[in-house]
Amino acid sequence: MDRLDPLRLTDTLSTVLGTSAKPLASELGLHTVGDLLRHYPRRYVERGQLTDLASLELDEHVTVVATVKKAVNAEYRDRRTGRKSLRQEVVVTDGHATLQLVFFKQRWIVNKLRPGQAGMFSGKVSAFRGVRQLAHPEFRLFDGSAGPGGSDGSGDGDLDPDVVLSFAGALIPVYPATTKVQSWVIADAVRLVLDQLAPQLDDPLPVLLRAEHGLSGLREAFQAVHQPRSREHAEAGRSRLRWDEAFLMQTVLARRRHAESALPATARVDPGDAILAAFDERLPFALTAGQRRVGEEIGADLARTHPMHRLLHGEVGSGKTVVALRAMLTVVDAGGQAVLLAPTEVLAQQHHRSITALLGDLAERGRLGGTDIGTRVALVTGSMTAAQRREALLDIGVGDAGIVIGTHALLEERVQFFDLGLVVVDEQHRFGVEQRAALSERTRQGTRPHVLVMTATPIPRTIAMTVFGDLETSSLTELPAGRAPITTHVVDAARAPRHLARVWERIREEVAGGHQAYVVCPRIADEALPPETLPPEPGEDSGPARRPGAGVLETAELLAAGPLAGLRIAVLHGRLPTEDKDRVMRGFAAGDIDVLIATTVIEVGVDVPRATVMVVMDAEWFGVSQLHQIRGRVGRGGHPGLCLLVTEQPPGSAGWERLAAVASTLDGFELSRLDLEQRREGDVLGVKQSGTKSSLRLLEVLRDEELIAQARAYATAVVEADPELAGEPALAAAIAPLELATASEFLDKA
Repeated sequence: MDRLDPLRLTDTLSTVLGTSAKPLASELGLHTVGDLLRHYPRRYVERGQLTDLASLELDEHVTVVATVKKAVNAEYRDRRTGRKSLRQEVVVTDGHATLQLVFFKQRWIVNKLRPGQAGMFSGKVSAFRGVRQLAHPEFRLFDGSAGPGGSDGSGDGDLDPDVVLSFAGALIPVYPATTKVQSWVIADAVRLVLDQLAPQLDDPLPVLLRAEHGLSGLREAFQAVHQPRSREHAEAGRSRLRWDEAFLMQTVLARRRHAESALPATARVDPGDAILAAFDERLPFALTAGQRRVGEEIGADLARTHPMHRLLHGEVGSGKTVVALRAMLTVVDAGGQAVLLAPTEVLAQQHHRSITALLGDLAERGRLGGTDIGTRVALVTGSMTAAQRREALLDIGVGDAGIVIGTHALLEERVQFFDLGLVVVDEQHRFGVEQRAALSERTRQGTRPHVLVMTATPIPRTIAMTVFGDLETSSLTELPAGRAPITTHVVDAARAPRHLARVWERIREEVAGGHQAYVVCPRIADEALPPETLPPEPGEDSGPARRPGAGVLETAELLAAGPLAGLRIAVLHGRLPTEDKDRVMRGFAAGDIDVLIATTVIEVGVDVPRATVMVVMDAEWFGVSQLHQIRGRVGRGGHPGLCLLVTEQPPGSAGWERLAAVASTLDGFELSRLDLEQRREGDVLGVKQSGTKSSLRLLEVLRDEELIAQARAYATAVVEADPELAGEPALAAAIAPLELATASEFLDKA
């Protein structure tokens, strides 16, 4: 479809591709010219370069370049009709490994795919009788002919000469594709778009930034990525486009920081002779240097008339809760109230117990045994009785409760504060921006509360600049005195049953010594595998089903009747009624329970000093950082901790290696980087949970750390000089859709 006017990035694909744009939209979510040009090649292959077929993974949709080795008609019996029929079996090779292509009732294939012909073959990798294959794949031969469906659904036949020439270049782009939209279909669409693209595009990168870093224009970058003359040419284009992603992201964050810093807040200054001073005098341990330093950073923020927005993160067991409590007491001493928002009732109740225990009579002001300078600590959860809720809401509304701890129930409008000065958000990634705003808007006279975000996961510097880029960052890296080391081992339950038996013996030994143990399972209850259905069709093979992870209920039953018989065992999981959860946690904390068998509800916040053993069943079901968090529940009382990661994964497998990495170090920052390396950036930035497409396609937050740091500095300077971006209209237009997304979902904290 020809046009008189050159294409812009905002033009819809239908204006240039017509009805061919429909599958690009429905299958890949590509609606505009800009969407298509930012659907970058996954890799490039050189003319004559074949794909490493041995590296293909099952269930992956692939586009491979290979040479036909043989093609034959093979007879088989249709299991539904019982009749004999023919299928076409084609073997392609990269010179070393082979891959089978299977077609049904396509006799012409054998004549079409002759030995020695090279081409691109696209389909989903499956296995049949142990042989990897593509069933009924689409293909395009380098002589210009197409397979089933061709590139445009027209079937077998010669292609447009221009299309044939697109395969004759030095590099052939291979795109992320689907069964219905093959890589070469995308390449054809890109070629048509680039042919009609405007010579000069509105460029979001400031001219000075491009000049300083030697970056090409936007159109030139797209051309280099999609139609490169060489690999160096392609990399130059990708480098420029990585700058786009980093700079746009950092500009959004810089504008958010600037807007938040302009809001009014009440300064909360520690008077020096009230609850905080009394609390510090009673602390049974000395604060670490890191706790004192972070406390000073937070204190300086609280003393300002603009709201604090600070992230507090650090090593497991580094004392973040004490730092947060001291910040809350500063606000209470200054006449305000502080809220601690927790993601689960178990964690909220644990915080309530630990904070009231730390404060002692300082948490009982106005009650028998309380002090004159203290306050009250209120708990608000969704499962409270009506009477409990009324009492808590009254204490909050009149200001008697200086510290309020709760779950999402605190976000309800009927929870009214006397003078909310600080919001502490624990495990920030589990709360949306709108939910946090619901608390921020309940302050007096239009001011905003100060906000302190806590996460139990150590955050690498690059993640602090991106995922948490709208927050100032404080880190705790040292452990308080008295924290004992934790030894971690991977236990091979499948190949060494005696090792699993030894796990239960170790628990008995620790219990006999007056200690306690956790057993963590990935599920609440075991679920039976689905029954076997009909045998697979020719060309299909479901392969061995993955065994579901151990369940809490069944594991507790087996252990109580077997290797841990006679010990006091209890279970804890998210489906228990709140009163039962609280009863179990109180019993475990009091030492009335020897072994707690639980899901990850004990992952953060749970602090039982007598617990010395952590057993994680089917540990490969958990993430690296999650395992580090779970491990941190033991060794908290001065006694050495032991963590045993039980798995049936074979040594050398990816799952085993991941567990071995956790066992090899107690450095949470190192493990957080490893965790990030094994996850997509989109997952890290929260889009997997929100269902939003990530804006990061080329940028890798670990590899591109220095680029992100440079983009952050430049974006901050641009926004400080021109907050409304009046002098950078292309930049303003580019970030508008990112800022319009509710709560900037692509940057939601994950």
